[in-house]
Amino acid sequence: MIDYKKAGVDIKIGDAASKIAYEFAKSTFSSRKGMIGEPLVEDGSFAGLIDMGDFYLVQGDDGVGTKIEIAEKIGKFDTMGYDLLAMVADDAVCLGAETISITNTLDTNKVDVNVVAALLQGLATACKEQKVVIPGGEIAEVGKSVNGNVWNATAVGILEKDKVITGKNIKVGDKIIALKEKGFRSNGFSLVRYIIEQKMGKEGYLQQSPFGRSWGEALLEPSQIYSAALLEILGRYGENRKIEIMGIAHITGGGIPGNFNRILKKTGLGAKFDNLIQPSEIVKAIQEMGNVAEEEAYKTWNMGNGMMLVVAPEDVKKTLELLSLDAQLVGEIIEEKQIVIESCGAKPQKLIFKL
Repeated sequence: MIDYKKAGVDIKIGDAASKIAYEFAKSTFSSRKGMIGEPLVEDGSFAGLIDMGDFYLVQGDDGVGTKIEIAEKIGKFDTMGYDLLAMVADDAVCLGAETISITNTLDTNKVDVNVVAALLQGLATACKEQKVVIPGGEIAEVGKSVNGNVWNATAVGILEKDKVITGKNIKVGDKIIALKEKGFRSNGFSLVRYIIEQKMGKEGYLQQSPFGRSWGEALLEPSQIYSAALLEILGRYGENRKIEIMGIAHITGGGIPGNFNRILKKTGLGAKFDNLIQPSEIVKAIQEMGNVAEEEAYKTWNMGNGMMLVVAPEDVKKTLELLSLDAQLVGEIIEEKQIVIESCGAKPQKLIFKL
């Protein structure tokens, strides 16, 4: 069986590094105590909160990761902007924030104006759809320091102080709604690429897939961006909230157990998922090709469930009616401190993750 560690990524080491980084970050917070811009401590949050007096500034960073290496293999960069915006805007909206701007940094071994044009045109298109501006960025030609392109971004959002979603009000019996994702988003691609290259070689991305296009084109399916659709319910800055959503989890690297647990930490509760959205056929095909175990797949990929919301039972119907994206009721909050998943991958089974 192939797993993420064999592909070169150790999730436990990555989590440990993230904790170290956040501890050093928190050590700077006291330097602005009592001043405008004092940060809030929110362990496990999807983005940072900064006190601006009348409102919070919300800031977060991420990138497209190694998905861009597939774009390089087939010379197709026009959809990567959706991935970049999704990674940061969909983190910010987990707090209830409206992303207003995104800056980006492209580190490249050699500047190619055609690549830059395709990347930024895609990003601009995605931003216009989501009502986000690009006030600046940086293109750095760094030679042999990178092999290809590394594309990262910082998003800035705004949020009223009485509208922060922290997960602290989640209770037993609350329901979980998932929003559909067609592909892998921009996460877990070190494992995806490892599987493709082990089975078909480094030129495998150019080979025809069973999905009417090459494997590379199919794997570059752009990430669904959930932010604007969720803001229709949450309200943009200054707008009223239509439904009280107790928690929002962006299902990225770490899968459902790694990300949904982030909104459960303040409650000591768990979750049961018995009606998850099915992963797309390409996700199942890659899982089968690499003989990836169900537990590994659900710890690494979103498996069709890109975003999750926690709402009161009486709000489920209205939430589903208001959402403009494909969504369904997938589970509920339970008292036991564990995440239980009735999986829907290549080899469905019951998975239990202790918290």
